[in-house]
Amino acid sequence: MNIALGQWSVSREWQENANTIIQLMQDADRQGARLLVLPEAVLARDNQDSQWVIEAAQALDGPFIQQLLAASQTLGVTTLFTLHVPAGENKARNVLVALRGGEILLTYDKIHLYDAFTVRESDKVIAGHTLPPLLQVDEFKVGVMTCYDLRFPEMARALALQGAELLVLPAAWLKGANKELHWELLTRARALENTCYLAASGECGVKNIGHSLVVDPLGLVIAQAGERPQLIFAQLDKAHLTAVREQLPVLQNCRLSSASPQVLSPGD
Repeated sequence: MNIALGQWSVSREWQENANTIIQLMQDADRQGARLLVLPEAVLARDNQDSQWVIEAAQALDGPFIQQLLAASQTLGVTTLFTLHVPAGENKARNVLVALRGGEILLTYDKIHLYDAFTVRESDKVIAGHTLPPLLQVDEFKVGVMTCYDLRFPEMARALALQGAELLVLPAAWLKGANKELHWELLTRARALENTCYLAASGECGVKNIGHSLVVDPLGLVIAQAGERPQLIFAQLDKAHLTAVREQLPVLQNCRLSSASPQVLSPGD
C-alpha cells in the first residue's frame, strides 16, 4: 500500500489551512496514495497567541471539515489529522478525524494531554477517555494516536493487540533540546516493539520540528521529511509485516496485560 505524509507550517487562518490540505489530498491521490497522514491541530495556529487554537476551534459540522469532506468525495485517499473542536467553558477537544469519500470514518479525542516541558495542554483541552477503534484502509488495519500518546507504550500495545498493523500519529512535536532524538527514538521503538508499521506526521515551522517519518515493523526508517513543508511517500508491504511477525512473535509471546502490569496465567 502506498501512503503519504504531508507537513507544513499551520497558518492562523483556517481557510489557508483548508486550501493546503485539499491540495495535499489531491496530490497524494494523484500519486496513488491510499492513506494521507497530516499533522496535529491543523485548523489554525498562532505562534504568538496560544489561546488562538481555542478561539478558532470549529465543530465537526463547521465549514473547515465540510470543505474537506466535499473535496474528498471524488478521491480514493483516506486522510487523517487533528483539529480543535469547541467543548464549552473556554476549552476544546483535540479530535483526530479520518475521512474518505465525503464521509467521516472515525473520530478520536486525544487521551494523553501534553502537560510536560513547561507546557500544559490540559489548561485548554479536555482529555479523551476511550481508546479509538481500528480503521480499515485497503488490506491494513490502522490504529490511531495523537502526538504525546507516542510516549505511552501501553496505548500502542493495546492497539496492536486489537489487531493494528499500522500505527498513525498526527503530531506537533515541539522543538527543544534532543527533541528530534526523542521523536525518532520513540517512533522506531513503538514500531519495533509492536511489529507494526508506523507513520508519524509532524507540523514544521517556527515551533515544531517537522521530520515526518515512516518506520517499518523492524524499527527501520523507510521514509523521512526534513524541516520544511513536504509531501513524502512510502510503500507498505503486508507480506513483509507477516514475515516479521513470524520471526519476531512478540505479540503472541507477551504475557503481560496491556491494562495492568500483571503476569497472565498460562492459557490467558
